[in-house]
Amino acid sequence: MSGVEVSAAVTRLASLLETAPRRLVDLSDEESSHRPAPDRWSKKEILGHLIDSAGNNHQRLVRTQISGRLEFPNYEQESWVAIQSYATEYWPDLVNLWLLLNRHLLHIIRALPASNLSLPCAIGGKDPITIAELIGGYVDHLEHHLDGITGQTPV
Repeated sequence: MSGVEVSAAVTRLASLLETAPRRLVDLSDEESSHRPAPDRWSKKEILGHLIDSAGNNHQRLVRTQISGRLEFPNYEQESWVAIQSYATEYWPDLVNLWLLLNRHLLHIIRALPASNLSLPCAIGGKDPITIAELIGGYVDHLEHHLDGITGQTPV
C-alpha cells in the first residue's frame, strides 16, 4: 500500500468519524441490543468488536514504531466480546468510546512518519504486513461493520 493509498484511508476514516456518530446515536437501546439470530452479534456487540479493533490496532501502530517489528497475538473476537459484556453496555457510552478511540487513532496515523509506513507487523503467526497495510485493512473493516450496524449492508 502506497502513501497515496494511506492518505485515502485517512480521508475515509476522518469522514467516518464525521458521519457515523449521527447514524449510531439514532439507534434505540432496543434496536442496538437485538440479536438477529442466536449465533449473530447485536449492534452493541458489533460496535464493541470495533472498539476492540481500535484498541488492538492502537497497540500495533505504537508498539511496532517503537520496536521496528513485532509479533502480536491473534484477536480472539468471540471471547473478547463476551468477556467485556458489550451486550449489556449503555449504547451511548459505546458510541462515545468508539468515537474517541478512533479520533485518537486518526491522530496517531496522521502523526506517523512516512518512513514508518513500511515497518512490518505480524499478527497471529501470519506473515508480516506493513503499517500501511494495517491502516488500510483497519479502515476497510471499520466501514464494513459500520455499514452493517446502520443497515446499509449485511454484517
